Amino acid sequence: MIELDQVKVTPRDHEVLNLLLQGCSNKEIAGQLKISPRTVKQHLRTLFLRAGIREGRKRVKLAIALFNNQEAHS
Repeated sequence: MIELDQVKVTPRDHEVLNLLLQGCSNKEIAGQLKISPRTVKQHLRTLFLRAGIREGRKRVKLAIALFNNQEAHS
């Protein structure tokens, strides 16, 4: 089990996750945040690695859990 409070989420990570959960593609996220799609991919990869997740389905679940956790603490 992942302790969400122990996964470091930067403000930019939070922005990327928010747009991801809204259904935006990496390209759309990049356009909205004025960064490259490669940078978006790197933000997500780094975040998932911090959480110790390497499987696709679990990544989606983590993204949703992290976002909900961040919202609850805001």
